[in-house]
Amino acid sequence: MSAPLLEVEELRVAFGDTAAVRGASFTVARGETHCVVGESGCGKSVSALAVMGLLARGGRRAAGRLAFDGQDLLALPERAMARLRGDRVAMIFQEPMTSLNPAYTVGSQMAEVFTRHRGGSRRAALDRAAGLLAKVGITAPGMRLGQFPHQLSGGLRQRVMIAMALMCDPELLIADEPTTALDVTVQAQILRLLAELQRELGLAILLITHDLGIVARVAHKVSVMYAGEVVESGPTPALFAAPSHPYTRGLLGCVPVPGKVRRDEALGSIPGVVPRIRPGFQGCGFRDRCAHAAPACEGAVPRQQAAGGHAYLCRLPPGWAEAERAA
Repeated sequence: MSAPLLEVEELRVAFGDTAAVRGASFTVARGETHCVVGESGCGKSVSALAVMGLLARGGRRAAGRLAFDGQDLLALPERAMARLRGDRVAMIFQEPMTSLNPAYTVGSQMAEVFTRHRGGSRRAALDRAAGLLAKVGITAPGMRLGQFPHQLSGGLRQRVMIAMALMCDPELLIADEPTTALDVTVQAQILRLLAELQRELGLAILLITHDLGIVARVAHKVSVMYAGEVVESGPTPALFAAPSHPYTRGLLGCVPVPGKVRRDEALGSIPGVVPRIRPGFQGCGFRDRCAHAAPACEGAVPRQQAAGGHAYLCRLPPGWAEAERAA
């Protein structure tokens, strides 16, 4: 079995006295879609920015291992990391309107990516940009190259971001909630587009989302994050068939199921909010919101193996949910 393209082991990120990511670990194989899921504030986007070396000022990152194609990203000088970003590793940011520079045309921004990393003439860069705009489903690509971001709809801006990320044929694409604020029809188009590009180009995709419906449709593997930790991870079918962490079960319980949820029935919810983790915190970060919390949850939390090859971070034994239902 070949080594993973991206390896993240025991990633830790802190801002001042707040621990945003606490020992998160996951891998992404070539040609695989790995989804990181969780509610807002759980550390998903910060983990992606830490991988890219784009943390905000004051952010501190550390890891047992952080590697791309065997190359240690922690030891990489900033100049070398800048060469890697946008070339072999590309990122689609959460909000395309703020990610695109409003003062430059779409063509200028796309061409800059290509000329910076691959050289060549501006004409060749613009020709490639037009070809990629057409590939991601944008009509009249030549005209779009001369437009500014504010002249495009949200769906078109998101497609431009995808095309820009593909300018240098990256091996890994990190997509941070690429369908946020888009209507359902456009969301489906963007997801279908990413899946088609992956099959065609052999991309590895790290997809960050809070939408479990998206995870079920596109992910080969999934990591569920809460309070900066990966609390459950594994192959998507196994995790969805038998979720073992109370937080994962809570997330799935919030998803309305057609034919099972009555019109007058309240939708599922998880009480409380994601806590702010301070230095010295011990135990399970979910215990204040968990119906199964006990004094033991304030101590060391074991990582256990569940059926189907997925792991979870909890003191509850494998199969606890099934035993609870049977009782």
